[in-house]
Amino acid sequence: MANQAAVRPEISWEGGTSPFQVSWQKLMMWFFLVSDALLFAGFLVAYGYVRLSSDSWPDQGEVFTMALIGVMTFVLITSSATMASAVGGARDGDLIRARKFVIMTAVGGVLFLGMQAFEWTTLISEGATLTQNPWGVKGFSAFFFVITGFHGIHVLIGIVILVITAVRLGRGQTTAAGVELTGLYWHFVDLIWVFIFTCFYLI
Repeated sequence: MANQAAVRPEISWEGGTSPFQVSWQKLMMWFFLVSDALLFAGFLVAYGYVRLSSDSWPDQGEVFTMALIGVMTFVLITSSATMASAVGGARDGDLIRARKFVIMTAVGGVLFLGMQAFEWTTLISEGATLTQNPWGVKGFSAFFFVITGFHGIHVLIGIVILVITAVRLGRGQTTAAGVELTGLYWHFVDLIWVFIFTCFYLI
């Protein structure tokens, strides 16, 4: 028995260390992002089903200003690049550079929301609501406002988190891991927009 105990393989995880070698904060963030991604996927699948089952569907080029949508997408993707630079700065210990790029990311988010507000205002002024629109397909505007609005709320939450992160960086209270968590959320928001842009505006 003593010999068997001696050759027993060592167990590296017994409840005190993460089996994935990540912090519990990052693990919880991944759980949240996966569950949120499934929610967005449900919205987009429902949109696709209704659209394919409809006899007709409005032409996006006639409803939306595609140049504006293109600029919105460019701004959000660019903000993802600045967020990556912020994470890199934090990892290098350069909190000043990290803070600068976090602020730039927040500005990109504000610009995106401003353009989205303009888009919403334009469609509402043309008579689009959750229950009706001038294009004859009720579900079209309902899906538009729900999906883009839900994403817009995520962008707004992200901006608040970015501002808090920038303030904490200025005070030296945020670690590189904290900036990375903010980056994970922001990259997720950007990735979701790519799917919305493709499914709702392009196809």
